[in-house]
Amino acid sequence: MKKIALLAILFVSYLIPCTSTAQEVTYVEDPSQGYLFNRMKDNWFIQADGGVGLMMSSYDKHEHFGHRLGAKADFFVGKWFSPLLGLRAGLDYEQIKGATWTGNYAALGYRNWPRQLDGGKYVPQHFNNFGFVGDVLFNVSNWLAGYKPNRFYNCIFYVGMAVNWVYARDGERPVSDGSWKYGANDDPDHSRNYSMQTGLLNSFAITKKLDFNVDLRFDLMQEHIDGAGMGYRTWNEYPGVLLGLTYKLGKSEWNAPVTAVCPEWKYTDAEGDELTANLNNANRKIADLENQLRKCLEKKPEEAPADAPLATIYFPINRTEVLGVQRNVVDAVAEVMKNENRNYLLTGWADNYTGNDQINVRLRKGRVATVKNELVKKGIADSRLETQINNGELTNYGPKAASLDRAVTIQRK
Repeated sequence: MKKIALLAILFVSYLIPCTSTAQEVTYVEDPSQGYLFNRMKDNWFIQADGGVGLMMSSYDKHEHFGHRLGAKADFFVGKWFSPLLGLRAGLDYEQIKGATWTGNYAALGYRNWPRQLDGGKYVPQHFNNFGFVGDVLFNVSNWLAGYKPNRFYNCIFYVGMAVNWVYARDGERPVSDGSWKYGANDDPDHSRNYSMQTGLLNSFAITKKLDFNVDLRFDLMQEHIDGAGMGYRTWNEYPGVLLGLTYKLGKSEWNAPVTAVCPEWKYTDAEGDELTANLNNANRKIADLENQLRKCLEKKPEEAPADAPLATIYFPINRTEVLGVQRNVVDAVAEVMKNENRNYLLTGWADNYTGNDQINVRLRKGRVATVKNELVKKGIADSRLETQINNGELTNYGPKAASLDRAVTIQRK
């Protein structure tokens, strides 16, 4: 059935002509297959932003709202590895402003503050954090709505960590001095803070290379205000809003794999009738081929004539050695002879179209002697093998078939 099916396919493809005018195949990007990775040097960006944050530690509610707003700023270098995922890392600055209890003089950031809060129970405090920050970026817009290179707005979720070093005014100096030093609370050994951050980066395209950003950020900050110098730290919320710009370096778009779009073929009624007629004609020819194939399969093979040679060993021109695949034939003949209790006649042949009589007689004798020796080496008794030469033509098909006459035939006796 597989042969019949293959014949059917071949005949249909051969017998049905293409009557429509050929149309050009087009190639387009197919986003359904995903997007290709760009080169490492592409999809980089630099980003700078600044804004304000609101410290929300234990005693900050006693400070006026406006005095709790501190400056925030970042500078990033980043890269998008796909339309969805990216990384950025950079420098971080945070201004921490709030309040602490009056007895915690070491946590003021600097002493001699001119104001007191809630009847002297609390006093203001002020610190500056400088450090490093890194984020993992996830483009929510591309995830939900698919990647679009010309999208105006992208919502990007991120999560990351930062490490900051604290600077405060020197507690031993007056306010007017303005001197700042490393280490809040006069405690340099505990002035490295860690923080976790997450947020939504709202990106608006200004040009192909430049975006305007509105960053809604939430930090969970490890701080030692409101208890620093007392042997423990606290975790404080620090939400903020930042505005900034992103400049894209190198190639910023992503490409999908290219696929071929075949044209839609349309036929007229006349063309359809012609195709139907060709198909019917092909089906008739296929049925005829099936019938012929069935007869061939049912036909019994003809028996070989009784005097047909057991095997024929062929030789190259002017050679008497058994070479190449002919050695396999000699091996097979030896196996048959071992299983038969018969004698055999080996006849040496040469073509009469090349060489002279003297050379051809030598070739005939040499070839038949070689085959006999090979069979004796395989274990066939010498007495079972009779040799002769024949000076005639083995096939008599003419000079172009002379290779068929350079042989040794083996017949049963």
